[in-house]
Parts: sequence; structure tokens; C-alpha cells
Amino acid sequence: MNILATNDNISAPDYLRQDYLRELQLVRLSKIVRHAYENVGLFRSRMDERGLGPDCIRSLDDLARLPFMIKADLRDTYPFGLFAVPQSEIVRLHASSGTTGKPIVVAYTKEDLDVWAEVMKRSFASCGLSKKDIVQISYGYGLFTGGLGAHYGAESLGATVVPASGGNTKRQVMLIRDFSVTAICCTPSYFLHMIEEAKAGGIDFRELPLRVGIFGAEPWTAGMRERIESGAGIEAFDIYGLSEIIGPGVLYYVRRSKYE
Repeated sequence: MNILATNDNISAPDYLRQDYLRELQLVRLSKIVRHAYENVGLFRSRMDERGLGPDCIRSLDDLARLPFMIKADLRDTYPFGLFAVPQSEIVRLHASSGTTGKPIVVAYTKEDLDVWAEVMKRSFASCGLSKKDIVQISYGYGLFTGGLGAHYGAESLGATVVPASGGNTKRQVMLIRDFSVTAICCTPSYFLHMIEEAKAGGIDFRELPLRVGIFGAEPWTAGMRERIESGAGIEAFDIYGLSEIIGPGVLYYVRRSKYE
């Protein structure tokens, strides 16, 4: 039975019965271990060192037997040493900034992009967004995963997307006001800068339709959340991820200041 196909609700995978969830996890874990063993030399050699083969997964408890991959592995195998599919199946490349050395390169198949859009759609839906929203994406577009990850997730949700990218703050504020934007995605520090820029231009975000901010790509404090929510009259969510495991959409977190 296709478990995920039985419910059209966007968040249905988050509410699977536990036995279904464990069954699905075991099937997927077994499949990915075999695929990695057969296609990634570094993983295969570490499995062989432990005396493990591609059929070693019998239960979810066997996860503890698998070798770790560490961040240095992605740099040591730069650029394509950990790819598990032929180049002909790769439709997009992203990379980290490389500020600490060689950048981490990640590749996506068409199916990967579909999965990424799905997890971002579910994250946005969990933050209260729907196809009725107008979402301004003010993360940078490019090798950084934030801009395009948020873009495709919002489009998959059916929302109207404003692909503003980063910078040109006066224009960002103008778009929020003129397009009646209801949700924004950017770094929290940049949004605080937007609030100040808006005030300087005589614009009060609290009087606009903007109601949700989805912030990530940097750490931020409870104090920053309070400044954002009080300064713009919105609900602030924290979304995070990392390039090594698809990008933004790994998890979102909300801790509303009025409940603290």
C-alpha cells in the first residue's frame, strides 16, 4: 500500500501511524544503504572495514552499526567524490560559501528537487501559509540553497512568489508594501534592517498585510524574535537546514514570545 497516497493533506506524512512510519523508515533505510554501498566508494570502504554488506539492515536498530560520514569527508572528496548517481542524472549543483576552505558541493536529481519542494511546502504549511499568501523571498539566489529552496517550496504550496533575492533594501520594503506581501523569507538580521529602513521611509510594517516571517541562514536570539514580532506585528518562525542534507526545510521551529 502506498501510505503517503492515502491522504491529500499537505502534512499527512507528519501524522503517520507509528507502525506505518517505522515500516516506511526501514524500507527507505535499506534502500539507501544498498544504493550508497554500490555507488559511493568511500562509504563502501568504511562498510567493508566494519564487515558490513549492502544487506546488513534488518531493523531500524541496525542504524547504529553504520559508519559515520563527517563534514571533512565532503571537503576531502571535493567536488564530486560522494555523488551516488551518474552526472547525466544530476540537474542542479549547489555549494557552500567555502569560507573555511573548499566549498561543500551538493547535487540534486529531479527527484531530489521534488522532495525538497515537498518538505519546504510542508514547512510553510506548518507555519500557517497557504495558496492565498504572497511570499517574498529575500534570501540570495545562486549557489546558496536558501533562495531557490524557499522559492520552489512556496510555489509548490501554490502561493504567489515574489523572487526579490537579497539587497536593495528600499526596494524590498517597497515591494512588501505595494504587493501586499503577507509572508517574507530572509535572515532575521536583514529583516531587522528592513524594519529600520521602513521606519525611515515613514512605513510601519504593523499596518501592512505582512503577518508571517520565516527566518534562517544564521543563528538568532529570543531577543531578536521579540524585536521582530513587536516591530513588524508578525509571527516569526525559525527555519533551518544545511546543504549536506538538501538545504532549508530540514526543520522549522516556533517559540512565540507571548508564550515565553
